[in-house]
Amino acid sequence: MISSLIVRRTTAALGAVAASLALAVPALALSVTVNGQTTTFNPPPIERAGRVFVPLRGVFEALGASVVYQGGVINATGNGQRISLTIGSQAATVNGQPQTLDVAPFIIGASTYVPLRFVSEALGAGVNYDASNQIVALTTGRSAAMAPPVAPPGAIAMTHRHYLRNLEPAYGGTVASTRPTLQGEFSEPVDPNSIHMTLDGRDVTSAATVSPNGFVYSPASPLESSEHTALITGRLQSGQPFQEPYTFTTGTAAPVNSIYVATPPEGSTVPNTFTIAGKTVPNARVHIVAGATATVGGMFAFGAGNYTGDAIADPSGHFEQSVTLQTVSGASIGVTVISTDPATKEAAEKKLRLRAQ
Repeated sequence: MISSLIVRRTTAALGAVAASLALAVPALALSVTVNGQTTTFNPPPIERAGRVFVPLRGVFEALGASVVYQGGVINATGNGQRISLTIGSQAATVNGQPQTLDVAPFIIGASTYVPLRFVSEALGAGVNYDASNQIVALTTGRSAAMAPPVAPPGAIAMTHRHYLRNLEPAYGGTVASTRPTLQGEFSEPVDPNSIHMTLDGRDVTSAATVSPNGFVYSPASPLESSEHTALITGRLQSGQPFQEPYTFTTGTAAPVNSIYVATPPEGSTVPNTFTIAGKTVPNARVHIVAGATATVGGMFAFGAGNYTGDAIADPSGHFEQSVTLQTVSGASIGVTVISTDPATKEAAEKKLRLRAQ
C-alpha cells in the first residue's frame, strides 16, 4: 500500500511539473493586425525557437480561411490556397507542394499553435514586423491572395484545383454595369442545399439560384463602382467540402435592364414540358434554371433532373424557350429567369413558383 501511495504521489507531482512547464511558455506582449485592424487571440501568441505561434483557429479565421483539424493533421483552405500541417512535424504542404517549417506546430493544454508567418504567407498575406512597437502587421488583398507560393528548388509545379469555371463576370474581370449577373458552373456536381454564397462579406445565399451544376445571382440593388469579392462554399456530392473566392470590378453604368415573363403566370400549374416567354432588352441572353425545389433559407436549390438553358432575345426583346422537367404530379417547381444585357452585362431577374400538373 505504501508503494502504491508513493506511485500516486509521484505521478501527481510529475503532472504538476508538466502543467507548470506548459504555463511557463511565455506569452508575447505583441499585437497582430489584419489590414490595420487589431486581432485578439485567446490564448495570446507565444514564442518558440525565435518564431511567433498563434492559436490554430484564430489565425485561419482572421485570414478568411476554413480549417479542419483531425487526428493531429491540420487542413486549411482559403484565398485559393490549400495548406496541410501536422502536429509535431516540420513537413507541410501548400497546394500539394512540400514545404519545411523551422518549428513544428504543437499543443499546449487545449490549444493548438501554428507558426504565424508561415500560415499567413501560405494564405497569400503579406507579413511585416514592427519590432519597436511589437506589432505584426498582416496585409491581405487581391494581389496577395492571387500570388502563388514560392516552390522549393526541384519541386514539381502543381495547379490549384478550381471548383468554379465559366464565371461571369470573369475572374478579375471588369463589367460596365453596377448590377451584373453573377453566375458560374461547378467543376463537378455539388450538393445544392450545402452551397453558401457571400458578396463583399454579405450573405446573399437566399437570393441565389443553385443547381448541382452551377449558380446564378442577380444583385437586388446596384453595387458600388469598385472591386468586389464573391465567395462560394459548400460540399461536392462526394461529401468533400470546398470554398473558392473570386474577384471582379463593376463600372459606372446605371441600371436600365428589365425583364417581364408573360407565360407561365406565377403560381400556375404546368405540364412536364412548358414554354417560358416574355420580354427584356434587345438581344439579351436569357438564362433559365428550373426544377423541383428544395428551398433552404429562401434559396432556390434544385436537385437532380433540373433544367438549365439559354435563349437569345430578338431585336425587339422578345424571348421564348421550351422547358422539359421530370417531376411528380403536384411537385413544387421553381423557375429563375435572368436577362443579361449584352453591352453592359447588367442583370435583371424574375423568379416564379409553379406546380407540376
